[in-house]
Amino acid sequence: MNKPLLIEIGVEELPAIPFLNELPNIEKKWSDILEKNRLLCDFDFFYTPRRLVLWHREFQVKQEDSTVEQYGAPIKIAYKDGVPTGAAISFATKCGVDVSALDKIDLGKGEVLYFKQEVVGSESKTLLNEMVNEFVASLNFGKSMRWASRTDSFIRPIRSLSILLGEEIVDAELFGVKSSNFSFAHRMVSYEPFTYSFAGDYFCKLDKNGVILYPDERRKIILEQMKNIEQRHNVKIEIDTELLEEVVAITEYPTALIGKFDIEFLELPEEVIVTSMKENQRYFAVYKDGKLSNNFIVVSNAKTDDFGYIIAGNEKVLRPRLADAMFFYKNDIRNGLSNEGLKKLVFVEGLGSMYDKCEREAKIASYLAEILDVKEKELVQRAVMLSKADLMSEMVYEFTELQGLMGYYYAKIANENDLLSLALKEQYLPTGEDSELPSNVFSSIVALSNKLDNLMALFSVGKIPTGSKDPFGLRRAAAGIVKIAIEHKLPIDLSKIIDELSTSYKNLDKKVLIEFFNERLFKIFEVNPTVLKAVLAGGETDIYKISQKICALNPIVQSDNFKEYVATFKRVANIIKDIDVNSKLVIDEDLFENNEEKELYTKFHEAQFKKYATFDEELEALFALKPQLDNFFDNVFVNHEDVKIKTNRKNLIGLVYQGFRKIADIKEITI
Repeated sequence: MNKPLLIEIGVEELPAIPFLNELPNIEKKWSDILEKNRLLCDFDFFYTPRRLVLWHREFQVKQEDSTVEQYGAPIKIAYKDGVPTGAAISFATKCGVDVSALDKIDLGKGEVLYFKQEVVGSESKTLLNEMVNEFVASLNFGKSMRWASRTDSFIRPIRSLSILLGEEIVDAELFGVKSSNFSFAHRMVSYEPFTYSFAGDYFCKLDKNGVILYPDERRKIILEQMKNIEQRHNVKIEIDTELLEEVVAITEYPTALIGKFDIEFLELPEEVIVTSMKENQRYFAVYKDGKLSNNFIVVSNAKTDDFGYIIAGNEKVLRPRLADAMFFYKNDIRNGLSNEGLKKLVFVEGLGSMYDKCEREAKIASYLAEILDVKEKELVQRAVMLSKADLMSEMVYEFTELQGLMGYYYAKIANENDLLSLALKEQYLPTGEDSELPSNVFSSIVALSNKLDNLMALFSVGKIPTGSKDPFGLRRAAAGIVKIAIEHKLPIDLSKIIDELSTSYKNLDKKVLIEFFNERLFKIFEVNPTVLKAVLAGGETDIYKISQKICALNPIVQSDNFKEYVATFKRVANIIKDIDVNSKLVIDEDLFENNEEKELYTKFHEAQFKKYATFDEELEALFALKPQLDNFFDNVFVNHEDVKIKTNRKNLIGLVYQGFRKIADIKEITI
C-alpha cells in the first residue's frame, strides 16, 4: 500500500552559496537513504531560503518482507570433533541465534555455515525519524552553527519539522523540534504559522501565503520579468547564470525591478561596476546600445504592491559602493603602476616576495622570447615586471578578482604599449575549462611565464598537489600551458625549460614535475591513453609536437585495419628486444641475401630521407612499409648462423622501429 509522503524541514534563511554548492548532492543523499531502508521510490526535492522539501507522491507504508541469507566459515573450521569453535559461535552471534539454529550449505568448494532468515518489513513511519535525521546529518554546507543550548549544529537553526504520511503526522524529532503539521508563510504575509491537513493542502496554502516553492517556477518568473523590463526600457540585461541561481535560492516571491545610479560612475571601467553590483548587492548589469548603462536589476523578495521604496533603497545602498570604487580608481591612477611595493608582499613561504617571483618570471620570459623569436624582448621583460603591480592597488585590494584587469586599465591610462597593456589583462588566462586563451604570442609569453614559475617554484618547496587538493591551482596551470602551446603552435618543451632555468629553483625534482605534467596530458587529450603513452615513449617533450603527433596517429589507431598493423609491429618489437635501439644502427648492404631485405631497406631509405610537411604524411609513408615488413618476416630468417648477417638483419628492423619511434613507439598501443 502506498501513500503520499511530505517532509518539510523549516530553517532560518539559508546562505545561498554554501547551499548551492551542496545542492547537486542532496537528492542523491536522500535516494541512498531510501535504498538502504528498502523504500526507494521517485520523489521531488524543492527549496526556498527557509525550507527544504522532499515530496513523494507514492510512498510505501511498509517495507516489503525479505529473505536474508548469510554465509559463515567452512564446516571443518566451524566444528572440531563435533563441538562448535569460536568461528561458529561468532557467526551465530552475528545472526542473532543459537549455534543449533545454523545450517550448512555446499557452495561448490565444500560446506560452509549458512543461515536463512525471513525478515518482516517494518512500517515506514517507524523508520522515517531516523532516516530524516541521517539525511540532515549527511548534508555538508561547510560551516555550521549551534543555537540555544544545543551542542549539535547545522548550517542554520531548525525552526519546524513536518513529516506527513497521508494525513498522519509521523512522530519524529529533529534538533529538538518535533514533527507537526504547520509551516510558515512569507514574512510579509504573516509571522504566524499556518496548519494543513494533507500534502495538497500544504502546497495550496504555501501559494496563498506568498511562497513559490518550486525553484524552476521562481527562475522562470524572474526571466520573464527581466524580458518584460528589456522590452519596456529598450535595454539588454546580462543574465549571469551563477547570480541567477543565487537569486533563485534567496527568494520565495521574486520580483525583478529596474533601478539606476548616477551616470558619472560610468567613468569607472565596466568590470568594476559589474563586479561591485554583483558581489556586493546581487544586481544584474544592464546594457543599452551595446554599452553598459547606469541601470541595474535587483530581484526583490518582497510581497507588496508598492516597490518604489525598495527601488529607492537599493539605489541608495549602491551609491556609496560605487563612490568607494571611484575613490579607489582615482587614487590608483594618481599613484600609477609600480612594482616596488611587491618587495614587501610575500608570495609563498620559502619563495620570497612577489617581486622575486616577477624576477623569476622575467628570466622565463626572456628564454621564451628567445626561442620564439619575439622581437619585443625588452617590452616582454617590462610587461612581466609590471604584471603583478596592480596587486598593490586599492581597487584589487577591494576586488581581488580584478587583478590583471586593473593593471590593463592603469597601463592604458599611463600610455604604456598596447601589447604590454593587453598582456597584463591576459596573464592569468586560461582561468577555466572553457576560458579564453591569450590572444597573441606576446601575451602568451607573459601567461606562460607565470604558470611555469608557479609549477617550478611550488614544486621546489614541496607544494605538490595530492589527491583532490590543489590549493595553488597547479593542475590548471599545467593544462593552461598545454592549451596555449597548442593554440599558438608554440614549441614549448618543459624538459628543456627546466634544464635551462633550474638554477633559479633549488631542490626542484625535475623527474617529479615532468611526471606530474605528463599525468595532466592524459586528462587533456581525449584519446586512447596508449596513443599518448606511445608518443611520450618515443621521447617527445615538445607540447605542440606531442599534440600534432597524437592528431596524426589517433585516426590510424581508430581505423578498422589497425589490428593488422599491431600484429606486424609485435613481430618488430620481438626481433629488436635484445638490441640497443638508442644506438646508431649500421647497415651493410653487401650482407643482404634476399630481395625482401633489399626491398625493405630501399623503401625505408626513401621514406627516411623524404621531407614531410606534416606528421600525417610521415606516418602514412612509414605505415606503407607494412607489405615489405610482412614479406621480410615471411621470407627472411633473421637468426642466421652468420653473426654478421644476423646483426645486419636485426639492425634493419631496428632502423624501421627507430623511424616510427620518432613519432611514437607503436608497440605501446593497445586497442
